[in-house]
This record gives sequence, C-alpha cells and structure tokens, in this order.
Amino acid sequence: MGSTWVWTVIFALLGAAVGSFLNVCISRIPQGLSVISPSSRCPLCSHPIRFYDNLPVIGYLLLGGRCRDCGGKIAFRYPLVEILTATLAVILFLRYGLTPAYPAVSLFVCTLIVIAFIDLDHQIIPDILTLGGIPIFAVLSVLIMDLSPLDAFLGIMVGAGILYFVAVYYEALTGREGMGLGDVHLLAMIGAFLGWKSLLAILLAASLLGTVVGLALMVGSGRGLRSPLPFGPFICAAAVLYLFFADCLAGTLLAVG
Repeated sequence: MGSTWVWTVIFALLGAAVGSFLNVCISRIPQGLSVISPSSRCPLCSHPIRFYDNLPVIGYLLLGGRCRDCGGKIAFRYPLVEILTATLAVILFLRYGLTPAYPAVSLFVCTLIVIAFIDLDHQIIPDILTLGGIPIFAVLSVLIMDLSPLDAFLGIMVGAGILYFVAVYYEALTGREGMGLGDVHLLAMIGAFLGWKSLLAILLAASLLGTVVGLALMVGSGRGLRSPLPFGPFICAAAVLYLFFADCLAGTLLAVG
C-alpha cells in the first residue's frame, strides 16, 4: 500500500510536468513552430518564463494567473491541461502498472489531449499528429497491446471510412461541411491503436457527448450555438473513456440503441 502511494505521487508529478510540455505543443504546433526551442515564453509579451514561474500548476497559482512581466492574463487552459494530464497519468498507472503498456497508452492519451485542445482553440486537427500517429500507434498496438495486425489495419480503414462516409453524405444533404478530414484522420489513428471493434462505441459516445454539451451551451447562453462546435474533442474524450470502460460503454450504448 505504501509503495503504491509513493508511485502514485511520482506519476502525478511526472504527469503534471508532461502536461506543461503538452501546453507548449498545443500553443506551437498550430503555428508550425518547434516544440523544443526556444524556451517557454509569455504568449503576450514574449518574455522568457523564469523556471520557478514555470512550475506546473503551482507557478500559475503563485502568479495569480498573470504574467510576471507584462501583467497579462494567463489562460486557465495551462493549469487545466497540467491537472488533467497528472490525473490521467495516475489513473493509467493504477490501471496498467509498471508494464510496457503504460508508456504506450500514455503516449496515446497525451496525443489525444493535444489534439482536443488544439481543435478547441483553432478548429483544426494537425495532420502531423494524426497521420504521423497512425503508423506509430499501429505498431505499438501490435507489439505491446496484443492487437493483431489485421485488427490494426481494419481499425485504420474502418476509422477513416466511417467518418468520411458521414461527412460526404452530411454535406450532400445539408450543403454544409459537418466535419473535416481532421476528424477522419483522428478516428483512423484511434482505430489503429484500439482496433476496429472500438470505433462504433467511440463514435456513438462522442456523438452523445457532443449533443449533451451542445444542448447545455444553447440553454446556458439562451442564444443557441453561434459557431460550430468542434467534434474532435468529443472523439478524444470518448476514446479515453473506451480505454477504461470498454465493456460498460459498449453495453450501455447498445442498450440505449
């Protein structure tokens, strides 16, 4: 019990540190910038952030959510991503332990976090993450997650095919683009890692989450949705839920259907 508690704290701290790096990825990848250099800077005044101000979550709290140099407001997204990554790092450790599956699943989840927040901020899903992730996660799924090569291949093909079919027919029926190729590539990447059998449950769960959030925003604002709600974050959230609740999620969705 004592050893588990120590490892939990370690992975929480490591997760928060990884979350800080994910924030860099979220900010720079859409701009085509390096995620390695230069060092972290204030997005408002471009002043380099001091190492003691860059401590995950703690730095944000000590600064009161504002840049030390220009006084500009720091987006709450920064500590949110760090807390989310730390929480998932602990949950994944408790689920997979110190096994080869842990780093593989952690990389998958971290990629989903970056994609979700980029889509929220910019309404784009960078191909460098999805198309680049497809072969990486296909290999990891076969070598580490015991998925057969056929399942991984079908996951890619079915994942891309389902959303492409939906996107084409939605646009044909409504005259509006319902989802972009980024969503198609994202579901193909997820299929590469989780296999084709996961995709229907993930897509249905994502649709349900999107509907609930969309309705909540409409009711809360009283004005309806004035801008399209990106679908990528809901796909990412559904994929993470599937990792932990695959059987329960599939059974619930089938019962509802």
